[in-house]
Amino acid sequence: MDESAMPQGMNKLIHEPARLAIMTQLYVVDSADFIFVMQRTGLTWGNLSSHLSKLEAAGYVEVEKTFVDKKPHTLLKLSGAGRTAFEAYRKQLENLLNSLPQ
Repeated sequence: MDESAMPQGMNKLIHEPARLAIMTQLYVVDSADFIFVMQRTGLTWGNLSSHLSKLEAAGYVEVEKTFVDKKPHTLLKLSGAGRTAFEAYRKQLENLLNSLPQ
């Protein structure tokens, strides 16, 4: 989306379609593993990893890497800040849609 067309105050980091899909999936669960989120969003491994890095750098997503039966396992969850940011984004989007003429 052209940033000049974006409503003022909308969170540009969350508004990007792939990151919005990730945030939406993580909002409705306590945590999810990388493969689950990859399957639910339809993103490739590299694309999901890239977008998660941006969300993690913003403090929106927590990433926990462990090993299960000697295999890497990545667990993802929204941080408190991520949950708050997503709720604010959702309210802004609802307000925007509700303000449109019918």
